[in-house]
Amino acid sequence: MRIQSKGKSGIVEGDLTPMIDMTFQLIAFFMLVINFSDVEQDQRIHLPASELAKPPTSPYEQPLTIHLTSTDQYIFGGKEMTQLTQLKSALRLETQIINRYTSKKLSDVTVIIRADGDAKTGQVQEVIQACQELEFERFALRGKQSEVSTIGGN
Repeated sequence: MRIQSKGKSGIVEGDLTPMIDMTFQLIAFFMLVINFSDVEQDQRIHLPASELAKPPTSPYEQPLTIHLTSTDQYIFGGKEMTQLTQLKSALRLETQIINRYTSKKLSDVTVIIRADGDAKTGQVQEVIQACQELEFERFALRGKQSEVSTIGGN
């Protein structure tokens, strides 16, 4: 018995539509999942420039960012606060969350302070003191890296 072909035997091309569709779905998924958080950066803060400012060598494992504006406001967790007592309350709540729901210790958390160049130095010290009262131990101050000498005396 002889088998006959029913049609032309040419080049068979695959349908790329499902693959293209899946690619667009993955792009949309990652655009939704990626967190471009405003908690780490706030455009209202203009960091002071210093030639001593260096970027960290590796990302912090447990960062906690506090912003200080030039108008004596604190920004923590996306919320604006006008008094240090409000910031302390928010930090106290954060310490409770860390202690209850994570395996990390408060000594593992790095408090990142992003103070505006026109913020009061005493305000930065008050924030550090408030954090130390709540048993935070690690601190990082943010600044812009400058190529121009910012150290006096030269």
